[in-house]
Amino acid sequence: MVTTPTRAFEFGYPPGTRSVGVHFKPWGLAPFLPMPAAELCDQPVTVEQIWGRPTTAELQDRLATAAGPHEMLTLLEEELMRRLRETAGLGLVRHTSSVIAAATGAVAIGDLSAAAGVSSTHLAQRFKELIGVTPKRLARTYRFAATVLAIDPAGPVDWADLAGRASYFDQAHFGHEFRTFTGLTPTRYLDRRRRFLREHPSHALDVGPLPAD
Repeated sequence: MVTTPTRAFEFGYPPGTRSVGVHFKPWGLAPFLPMPAAELCDQPVTVEQIWGRPTTAELQDRLATAAGPHEMLTLLEEELMRRLRETAGLGLVRHTSSVIAAATGAVAIGDLSAAAGVSSTHLAQRFKELIGVTPKRLARTYRFAATVLAIDPAGPVDWADLAGRASYFDQAHFGHEFRTFTGLTPTRYLDRRRRFLREHPSHALDVGPLPAD
């Protein structure tokens, strides 16, 4: 399980791995965690560490013997629905996160708390409890993601223009964000993405708008 990260991670799978997973919205994991999301920020943990070995072992066995991807997803969905619980403050965090996502991070956090009728401190506390990061940090994530997805690796990239259109202070600020979120410089990232596309020509990266809800 991984909550909203604040830095880059590298991970991989052994050849021939059969896996199934869920991509949550930033607030979506909270109803399935027994602790505040902030405790897992930048600390990926196994499902076994969160749910316990007996439950995880049984689920793993059922997934391993499933007939195919559809059955695997159904089994996982059933387990999640069984564990779904009421979570205090989820409505506030979900709504505010949706506003941030719809604006791809280009929002004033003070305006968000005022519109929600809570203090900035209260909003930040709820975000850290349920998402693991503050609203400001989440906004940075959405802005960077939207900027990266706007890159066309097939053609030349004007990094200064890209940074300006995304409202970064300057190219140096953009470069710092790039290294924080990807662990790479912009040019190294572009090289890797181009190489990936050469090696996997049938792969298509979804460059549509980020989901807001």
